[in-house]
Amino acid sequence: MSGRYELAQMNVSHLREPLDSPRLAPFVARLAAVNARAEASDGFIWREKDGEDGDNTANRPFGDDTIHNLTVWRDVAALAAFTYRQAHAEVMTGRDDWFEPHRGAWYALWWVPAGHRPTAAEAEERRAHRDAHGDTPFAFSFKNRFPPPDDGAPAP
Repeated sequence: MSGRYELAQMNVSHLREPLDSPRLAPFVARLAAVNARAEASDGFIWREKDGEDGDNTANRPFGDDTIHNLTVWRDVAALAAFTYRQAHAEVMTGRDDWFEPHRGAWYALWWVPAGHRPTAAEAEERRAHRDAHGDTPFAFSFKNRFPPPDDGAPAP
């Protein structure tokens, strides 16, 4: 890989209850540790943060009951290593208690030019595209990965 592209990812979760509810307390209690582990992970580059405490839960462009995570990584392998390793996977075991079941694509991966920091609107466009069209070079999943654009091609 040339280093001309980095991997962006966005995922959304629809809350079963408000974040300050007792039901979501175990999730909220783990946010800081999971974010710190992400930031310390090999291949991590950037994550969107809100102005309050940096966990991005106050940033709600998709509705009051929806939180999202928007990050940039060196490549798919780096993101996969973080996503599926024990610390992050343990947090996700409570997912059914905290979040509504997913309907359609709840996350998307896509390549961005190195140094680009995607917006929530850009990320939602990618997620919605994946939801409507399945995995394509424009937006894809861990299961159906696409390589970064050729060095001579413009970034998607």
